[in-house]
Amino acid sequence: MKSTCTYFNPLDSSCSDKWEEIEGSDGNLFQLTIAEDTISGDYTRLTKFESGYSTEFFGAKSHDYPEEIFVVSGRLFDKAFDIWLEAGTYASRPPGEVHGPFIAEGEVVILEMSYPSQSKNLN
Repeated sequence: MKSTCTYFNPLDSSCSDKWEEIEGSDGNLFQLTIAEDTISGDYTRLTKFESGYSTEFFGAKSHDYPEEIFVVSGRLFDKAFDIWLEAGTYASRPPGEVHGPFIAEGEVVILEMSYPSQSKNLN
């Protein structure tokens, strides 16, 4: 069962200490898991990009499970699709879909819902 939390604002400055830096990003990429099912592995996470940051170092990504994303704020360029993702953009990615690398214009916050419990063996 996914964890629950009653009403908090993870974007408020009082929650800044809850965000963890993503290793290898030199302080330009952060994540905050806001709900998680420790049995299935399914999770909901916020990812924050600092302005101008490119994830080229990490390369393009794909997962063997479906995920949904929603751009909460900012603007992000997805090189795999050659498209700008604006605030309000939603995507439902099937297993194996390649996305990124990304370039942030302004600070960007993405809401990600991932479903490892629905993993497909893509090998």
